[in-house]
Amino acid sequence: MKTDLDYLGNLILKNKEAIVKEVNEIRLEGVSEEERKQFANIEKEILQKRDGLISMFGDALKQLYDEEAMDAKLAKWGKETGEYIFNLGIPLDEALLDTAAYRKSIWKAVSEGINEKGMSADLVLKAGSIIDPLLDKAAYFFSLTFINYHQITLENAKSAFLELSVPVVPLTQGVGILPLIGNIDTERAALLMEETLKQAGKLKLSHLIVDLSGVLIVDTMVADQIFKVIDALRLLGVKTIVTGVRPEIAQTVINIGIDFKDIEVKGNLQKALMGLGNMQTP
Repeated sequence: MKTDLDYLGNLILKNKEAIVKEVNEIRLEGVSEEERKQFANIEKEILQKRDGLISMFGDALKQLYDEEAMDAKLAKWGKETGEYIFNLGIPLDEALLDTAAYRKSIWKAVSEGINEKGMSADLVLKAGSIIDPLLDKAAYFFSLTFINYHQITLENAKSAFLELSVPVVPLTQGVGILPLIGNIDTERAALLMEETLKQAGKLKLSHLIVDLSGVLIVDTMVADQIFKVIDALRLLGVKTIVTGVRPEIAQTVINIGIDFKDIEVKGNLQKALMGLGNMQTP
């Protein structure tokens, strides 16, 4: 049986180029002329990656590698190909359509060899026990990498969004404003401290206006974090002015026992700026 499997493996390797082209044609069925032109720009790289995978099927049938070594080769192929396809912006569900195309083209070549040599049903089952799991593993490693890169992209986008949600805006020399908008969850609250202190130092602020008019809800956690930021800014020599405290926020802050006596509070941004203007006027 090993001799027959060797024959099938060599058959795949011998017809590798034709199998790769057939996979491409299957995947391009029903594709518009414009999409075919776009594919032409990446065709060389795609053909190389298809070629690499087809070679592994031939090697597997010839049993040139043990299972562990073959898994390592598949994992490497899946990582490189998954990253490449992800960077092209191709959706995962579309990319996984390749699996059916590979299966159809490989089995077509194997079936021709089996029929030509009149090989037994046992050999067909043995070939299937090698080919199908190998293809499933290739799809798994590819998907794993693709999803990992997708998750990294989401995390980066989330981090960028959070950073934008803590915008310290310079107004005049030494004066900035931090307009807080929307809900402040635990993650954003932690970033609030880090980004505010970093920006205050970078902009060399002496005064920072913290505007709360856009904050929808102030609970114990939010209030505590805001006042921790104010205390930390004080240690840096930055005086904080709080504006936009709505009645419901004021009531919540009082109910949870936070004392405003050491904090300058203004009714709105305009009054805060007027106060700073008077301070800076000789």
